[in-house]
Amino acid sequence: MRAVVQRVSSANVEVNATVVAEIGTGFLVLLGVTRTDGITEAKRLAAKVAALRVFEDESGRMSLGLNAVGGEILCVSQFTLYADLRRGNRPSFDQAAPGDVASPIYDAFCDALEANGIVCRRGVFGAEMRVSLVNDGPVTLVLDTVELEAPRRP
Repeated sequence: MRAVVQRVSSANVEVNATVVAEIGTGFLVLLGVTRTDGITEAKRLAAKVAALRVFEDESGRMSLGLNAVGGEILCVSQFTLYADLRRGNRPSFDQAAPGDVASPIYDAFCDALEANGIVCRRGVFGAEMRVSLVNDGPVTLVLDTVELEAPRRP
């Protein structure tokens, strides 16, 4: 699984010119699922995202988490995060999980965020969406479950 986490002051998702989800301060999370991902990876990645401390405290240090700032998450499925462009200019999406596999894992990720006390608004899985955001900072982080498993360097 891969998540692109953007700290935002606002974000929303439209489907067919109708806003289906929106947040103020928080994270816009673009979530990609591979063929080998499962519920375990979804829960692990959700716990990491829920625990991120990237909001400034009174001294300007990034030390506050979502709960401390009253933030929410807007999560959007994004299979294109697994685009393979090693050969040619047209992306291959062979690594991305098909919709029937990815959808319950996406839901498990969002459910795990909520189990961690985070309000999670959702895009519409598989829909053509228009995502708008105001990136705050800008702060953008890329998290990958493969990297979460790797031991830390000394």
